[in-house]
Amino acid sequence: MENNLLKRITINPEICHGKPTIRNTRHLVEGILEYLAGGDSTDDILNEFTELEKEDILACLAFAAKSIHFKDIEFPAA
Repeated sequence: MENNLLKRITINPEICHGKPTIRNTRHLVEGILEYLAGGDSTDDILNEFTELEKEDILACLAFAAKSIHFKDIEFPAA
């Protein structure tokens, strides 16, 4: 299932300077993640961007989860 979702995320140097987008549109993955982090629900996002599908939102989350495996993230000590 995850691989099918990740096929919705595209990286094209001609679109948004090569940043990850949803299905070659100008909807940036990072933008959708920022909406979610800000408290918007999937339904909120789908109502705002009617051309998106629920699977697009799930694909953004899958992309974020997968990308964490490839990067070292430092958190300040508590």
